[in-house]
Formats: sequence, structure tokens, C-alpha cells
Amino acid sequence: MMDILVILIALGLLMYLAYRGISLLILAPALATFAVLATQDGPVLGSYTQIFMGATGDFITLYFPVFLLGAIFGKLMEDSGSADVLARAIIRWLGSKRAMLAVVLSCALMTYGGVSLFVVAFAVYPIAAALFRQADIPKRLIPATIALGAFTFTMTALPGTPAIQNAIPMPYFGTSPFAAPGLGVITALVMFGLGMLWLGYRARKLAHEGYGDHPDAEFTPDKELRERSAGEGFDLMELPVEQRPVAPPSVFLAMLPLVLVIAINLLFTFLIIPRMDTDFLALPIYGETSIEQVRGIWSVIAALVLSLMVVIAFNWKRLPKLKQSVDNGANASLLPIFNTASLVGFGAVIASLGAFMLIRDTVVGLGGDNPLISLAIAVNILAGMTGSASGGMSIALSTLGETYMEMARAQGIDPELLHRVTAVATGGLDTLPHNGAVITLLAICGLTHRQAYFDLAMVAMLAPFLSLIVLITLGTVFGSF
Repeated sequence: MMDILVILIALGLLMYLAYRGISLLILAPALATFAVLATQDGPVLGSYTQIFMGATGDFITLYFPVFLLGAIFGKLMEDSGSADVLARAIIRWLGSKRAMLAVVLSCALMTYGGVSLFVVAFAVYPIAAALFRQADIPKRLIPATIALGAFTFTMTALPGTPAIQNAIPMPYFGTSPFAAPGLGVITALVMFGLGMLWLGYRARKLAHEGYGDHPDAEFTPDKELRERSAGEGFDLMELPVEQRPVAPPSVFLAMLPLVLVIAINLLFTFLIIPRMDTDFLALPIYGETSIEQVRGIWSVIAALVLSLMVVIAFNWKRLPKLKQSVDNGANASLLPIFNTASLVGFGAVIASLGAFMLIRDTVVGLGGDNPLISLAIAVNILAGMTGSASGGMSIALSTLGETYMEMARAQGIDPELLHRVTAVATGGLDTLPHNGAVITLLAICGLTHRQAYFDLAMVAMLAPFLSLIVLITLGTVFGSF
């Protein structure tokens, strides 16, 4: 029992100290070492070099291209003016009478196309502020509106999204980015519908407030915010607010790369890769793996690389500092992947302790005969404690993924259903107040947790949680589709 308490203390300290701004690169190995020392369950140096670093390195080896290419793609979309053009176009088409819907859809389109949620927040906020002021909607609802479009259904539910939350389950379950497409779409619609209902209700209830007295000064990330928000998404030091190009691209050119990300992803997943000769993957030099384990990663890499080439080709003159944009995007990918990988290493060390066996058996048994329930609970709790959707998911899958896969095989559950439940489950408790994306979004909007967090939590925590229940129910009754 004492060893279990040590593990819980380590997780609690991870959550608290990360919120206080201490780097996960320091916290994760330090607290993993603390757990080994306190339980006296294994050699300290051996646990660090062979378990922590081994798991950390494996994660970086597998996912670094996705982080790298996604970061560069988002930076080029921002610097070319494409992100701003798309946001303004959608908002212009829908008008101020549908201000909240316009902001949600503009955020959703860009994040579903592969643009980082941080880039989206920077691009959309100034337009949303002007639109909300014109429509006299309380400013306190802007963070929730942006969060609904950027943090929820496009990140976890919609099939084909290149978000890292949709990529991480693929090697564990041998799935593709389009896992359980029907269930994913239904879940996304439930999430979107519940969020919009809440925003509409709050806008009517707070109508007497109006927009409020807010100066809406330009946001400049300060040192403390950079440190506290870097665990999720981009390093804000690499995302300065810059002057937009003089001649922005057309709406068609701005939207083309986003459409291509999804289309090329789909093409490689179901047409090109299945026709390739991949027998070489069984050789030791290629890791003795199978195409099912790498198909999803290959598809996302191909989609992002080709879409990047299109962004550059059609925006050559709008990117006079192309080298700097690419460098900034590449640099911005390093801190997020190392933070997430460190959390994976922490989870691997915890999983090596004897007391974790009891925790594992308890968690696995929470859903009774339904592994989908215990999988959802495990991912949600770990995402909440780490303040990171990708970090919580990675710990859960690295420690319990094989167990859930075995349970799924025994019960005839499609791995695609495991994939979609895992992805959607990350979008619940990860939105607790210490989450880096939450901290950053509120800072961009110039609002405090007290002013705006309640509504943000309703659309980015409660709505995804309710949609997860719908997903598990439908998946249990009808299976994956």
C-alpha cells in the first residue's frame, strides 16, 4: 500500500510542479527517480538509462516527424497569411449574427487541416474580439468559443485529423488516422452540438453584460507564460505576433493545403501504401515490424510533406523569410516532443514498479467486462494529471496498451474502436486549469481563469466527456463502423 501511495504522490507532484512552471524535462526524470528510490524497487541508474531513456527515445524515434512537420506547416500557414485569410473569410461569410458559430468553424477548419491550435488562437483571436464587440457578445465567451473549435472534436474525434492525439494510438493498435470513421463523425457532431448549445445559452443569459470594457491590446507572450504553456503544442518563443503579408493569398489558395492534408492522408492510407511492397519491414534492420504498425505514421508524414510543398510553392513571394519560418517551426517542435517523450519515460519507470501491477489490475477492472470503459477512465485521469492530452495518452498506452489490445482480441473488439475511444478520452480532463493550452488561450484573450474558465471547461471538458459516453455506448452496442 505504501508503494502505491508513492506512485500517487509522484503523479500529484508532477501535476502541481508542472503548473508552477517547472520544466517537464526536469520533473519527469526527477520524479521517476524519486519513485524508484522511495519504493526501493529497482536500481536507480539502471531505471534511468535503460527504462526512462529507452522509452523516451522510442517515442521520439516514432513521432518526431509528425511533431516536426506539423510545427513547420503551422508556422508557414501563419507567416504566409493563410490562417488569417481563412479565419476572416469564414467569419465574413457567416456574419456577426452568427459570431460564435463563425469563430468555431474557422478554428475547426484550420485545426482539422493540421494547423496548430496555438497558431489558430493567435490568428483568430483579434478577429473574434472585433466580431464579438460588434455583436455585443460578452468577451468572456471568446476563449470557450475558440476552444470548442480548436481543442475538441477536430483534435480527437474527426477521422483523418493529423493531430498528434490521433496519431499516437496508431502503432499500438495497428490502425490508421481514419479509425472508426462513422463513430468519429457522430462523436464530433455530439461534441460540436453540445458546445454550441452551451455557448448559445450563455450568450443569452449574459446578454445584459454586453462585450464589456476591454482594451483588447496586442498579446505578447512573456517568459512565465512560455514556461507554463510549453508542455502542450508549440514553444511560444517561436511564435511571435508578426505583421501579415501585404498581399495575402486568396481564400482558395489558403484553404488548398488544409484540404490536401486530409485528401493525401486518405489516399496514402487506403490506396498507395496498401499497394506497396512492404515485406522488407520484417527484416531486423527495419525493426521486424509490419505495415499495420507504421501505415498511419507514413500516411501523415506524406500528407504533411506534400502539403508543405504546396504552401511554399503557392506562397513563395509571401514568404520572404522562408528559411527563418522553417527554422522557427522546426525549433518550435523540439520542446513539445521532448516534454511528451519525458512523460512517456516517466510512465515506463512507474510501470516497471511492482506496485503498478495492482494499480493496473484495478484500472483494468473498472469497466467490468467492457475494456472500453476502463481505457477511457485511465486515459482521462492521466491526461488530467499531466495536463497534457498527448502525454496522458502516451503514458496510458505505453503502460496498458498491450493489455487492452489483448482484452480486445479476447472479446472481439475492433482495434479501431480502441483507437477512437483513446483519442476522444484525451479531450476531457486534460483541460483542467493547469493545462498549457488553457493558460495560453486565456493569456492571448487577456482574461483570467475566474472570468472565462467555467465556460471553457463546459465546452472543452464536459461536452467531450458526454460525447465519450455516447461513443462507448454506440461502440459497445454496434461495434466499430
